[in-house]
Amino acid sequence: MTNGNNYWTQQQPDGQWESKRGGARRATTVTDTQAEAWEDSRQRAREEGGEAFLKGRDGKIRERNSYGNDAHPPNG
Repeated sequence: MTNGNNYWTQQQPDGQWESKRGGARRATTVTDTQAEAWEDSRQRAREEGGEAFLKGRDGKIRERNSYGNDAHPPNG
């Protein structure tokens, strides 16, 4: 999938949470809570057939959701 279909949820230095399209300089959405930003990222990825990534405060990926055509679907 192209990077442009991916959305990242991460905390900004000021403590707010952002939903940001992969490769973008500016946030798509800025919210007060992680839950709101994460829901926005997931919804946008769903609409565009991309992936949504949730980064914790430590910068590590905590959760990842794929939508659309999966290049590596699970067996079974």
